[in-house]
Amino acid sequence: MTKILGVLWQDENGFIISAELVLIATLCVIGLIVGLSEIQDAVNNELNDVAEAIGSLNQSYYFHGQSKTSNGVVVAYTRGSFFHDRRDACDGNECDISCDAPVPEAPK
Repeated sequence: MTKILGVLWQDENGFIISAELVLIATLCVIGLIVGLSEIQDAVNNELNDVAEAIGSLNQSYYFHGQSKTSNGVVVAYTRGSFFHDRRDACDGNECDISCDAPVPEAPK
């Protein structure tokens, strides 16, 4: 047992936590938090742009019906159809993703 303790005491392959390393690690963590917050804002803005692009697509369509007559009698037909795409609530960036101002807690 004393031999193992002696080997560990002589070992210089460790990591000593000092005040400088704590300061550097703290600054790195704060930098990561700020960076991740900026990434979150950028991703939200890009997803909002994609949603606007999808919402601006005009999905209106129409097609005519067809029919087949034989000796003056309709033997087969398909009806026509149409759809008129109207403006939705969030088309044109009315539903922008943004942060609201802080609100004080109401009394219970």
